[in-house]
Amino acid sequence: MNITVATVTDQVFPLNVSEDLELENLKAFCEVESGVPANQIQLTFNGQPLNDDKKTLKEYGIKDGDMLFMQQGPVQQGFLPSQAPPMAGGAVGAGLPSFDFSNIQVPHGAAASSSNSSRLSAASSDNPAVIREMLLADPSALSLLKQNNPRLSDALTSGSLERFAQVLKEQQEAKAEQERLRLRMLNADPFDSEAQRLIAEEIRKKNIEANMEAAMEYNPETFGTVVMLYINCRVNGHPVKAFIDSGAQTTIMSSECAERCNIMRLVDQRWSGYAKGVGIQRIIGRVHMVQIQIEKDFLTSSFSILEQQKMDMLLGLDMLKRHQCTIDLKRNILHIGTTGTETPFLSESDLPECARLSGQDTLDEEKIIEESRRQAEHQQMAEAMERSQAASAAGPSASSSGRLSDPATTIMPNDSFSEATVKELMALSFSREQVISELRRFNGDKTQATAALFAKSLKF
Repeated sequence: MNITVATVTDQVFPLNVSEDLELENLKAFCEVESGVPANQIQLTFNGQPLNDDKKTLKEYGIKDGDMLFMQQGPVQQGFLPSQAPPMAGGAVGAGLPSFDFSNIQVPHGAAASSSNSSRLSAASSDNPAVIREMLLADPSALSLLKQNNPRLSDALTSGSLERFAQVLKEQQEAKAEQERLRLRMLNADPFDSEAQRLIAEEIRKKNIEANMEAAMEYNPETFGTVVMLYINCRVNGHPVKAFIDSGAQTTIMSSECAERCNIMRLVDQRWSGYAKGVGIQRIIGRVHMVQIQIEKDFLTSSFSILEQQKMDMLLGLDMLKRHQCTIDLKRNILHIGTTGTETPFLSESDLPECARLSGQDTLDEEKIIEESRRQAEHQQMAEAMERSQAASAAGPSASSSGRLSDPATTIMPNDSFSEATVKELMALSFSREQVISELRRFNGDKTQATAALFAKSLKF
């Protein structure tokens, strides 16, 4: 049966024992787990101390799933301190023989549990070096850390103890602040608005935890990480591993891959611009037609060449729809409808380094946000410089009249649109001058003006 032993130091360890096990043998197991000598262990069950070492657990009424409380105290009743029974041979005060447990071979699991307990005790001292060594020595703990705390995992695998200690300290301080707020909530006036907000937040977190626990129990597969869909192909005779992405509108290729495939000479820079999605990336231009070899088929496709792209090539929806491709996840193949060819998706071992689950070069969330912000600022600066150059080229007379009333940026009495329509389109990252120009061109039709603005934004 399985029982649980809890100590005054909040150490809890399970034991799988027989109901016919005598109490003195149970104390020996507790000594292995806790490190407390067996003759100093006092066990309590349901508030009653267990004093007779010769009674079995069944005789004490201990059943499967019960919990015992252990504390380090005086020796058993009936013995004086000077008569404490030795652990290695000899006779006890009442003439009962004692047992020598020093030669008992402790099972590997129990030894490992004891080792983990001592390591956890050392880690509780908040020593970053000890915690780091413990995590690096446990592959399962490291895997869970990568999934549940990517920021701390990156600091751990960076090799820098200072960075790991800094991130760990920040997270510990944040946790302490949350605990402080929770205690403040419990002691605050329940009718206080701030206390009600903290109570609502606590309820929300408990609901999230309950939802996560239910998911881990009934749908544990949702917490696994799936391998992305890649296929082998050739572009201009060069082997490339292409990522299949039905959520991408166009087929793209990195500038490095375009260099390797010798197609940079075909890039049309009139199609340069910026690709917006999870982040913002600069589009160098477009290659209008290139042959892709998949198995024995040669298919034509166009590419948008991105300046900074970790994947070599991404087959988007334009390519997949043109050739009527089917993603068959049951057979793990890509079926090309126009030719009937089938090609298998690659296993994880065949994927490029950036796509493997164990890859170390993936960007964390902070780096992605920072890179997106920097590129957005670069784009805004480029647009501002372009408008400034256009204004200076118009001459001083145009600037002086513009200060009075510039028709390009001012709604005139005969315009058939309002200021609210202009602001709504400007919120889509278009300049006021562009919005007013397109609205006038389509007599105030917002839908047609929006379509025209997006069409023109494809060209730099």
